[in-house]
Amino acid sequence: MTVCSPDSQYGPNLRAFVIYLLVELHLSYQRAIEHVSSLFDVPLPNSTAYDIKSAIAQKYLPTYQGILRQIVKGSLIHADETRGVVIGGGHYVWVFTNLTTVAYVYAESRESTILDDLLNGFSGVLVSDFYAAYDSVPCAQQKCLIHLMRDINEDLFKNPFDDDLKEIARRFGALLREIVQTIDTYGLKTRNLSKHKKAAIGFVEHVGAMKCQAEAGLALQKRIAKNRDKLFTFLDYDGVPWNNNNAEHAVRAFARLRNAIGTSTPKGHREYATLLSIQQTLRYRGRGFLEFMRSGRLEVGD
Repeated sequence: MTVCSPDSQYGPNLRAFVIYLLVELHLSYQRAIEHVSSLFDVPLPNSTAYDIKSAIAQKYLPTYQGILRQIVKGSLIHADETRGVVIGGGHYVWVFTNLTTVAYVYAESRESTILDDLLNGFSGVLVSDFYAAYDSVPCAQQKCLIHLMRDINEDLFKNPFDDDLKEIARRFGALLREIVQTIDTYGLKTRNLSKHKKAAIGFVEHVGAMKCQAEAGLALQKRIAKNRDKLFTFLDYDGVPWNNNNAEHAVRAFARLRNAIGTSTPKGHREYATLLSIQQTLRYRGRGFLEFMRSGRLEVGD
């Protein structure tokens, strides 16, 4: 007896609805099957949602690969990474996004080798946190200044009597407030932001010349010196943010789905990464995920 595949056994609208329940509404396999069975009075085996998810992820693999290509061909990438929930632990999901497109990539580790392959040929600006792996990408880079600000505030809380630390924090805060005021008024435009370049260079040079004594102030001084060419890159480019909020938003979208997944396999993570990339890209572009799934189209467009 030949077992029918999910594509042939169930209609396209039912399959689309199951994917919508799993990916956009973050339901577990069991809850998704319960909803479908209840709504349509269709008794389904418990494995149906998993089988449909696997089949649809395979079908839309070219769509996913196209999303990755769009990101690499663009002029801006926000990147971040977070832990997966693969059985046994130690696995990650990397996030790459811009203002219109999102890609999630499963990886067995947090090593930089994945960046060498995925971002090969990228020539724009990479916005990231201070994780050292991103430094291996040969392109212009902008480190997230919100991350830096958070870390400085945390250091100040732990070391309230470190005068060198307080001096760096004061100067950084004053500079960043002036820059953000310009952004709030004119947006991320080089012609308006370039007036802050002298002050930014002065800040880095002043910090580099300080005679820091205490451990916290010295560590921050070294960190700023190490990343001096990656702290204010956004002043030289139109449309490049000074923070990594876009990637953090995309990470939170995966985190919500991760809570529903519970635990999974590498194969399951790759499938979820494929489908969530499509769902989030459509969301960024103001389009409906369920409608797209029902349409049968494979291209999300530019």
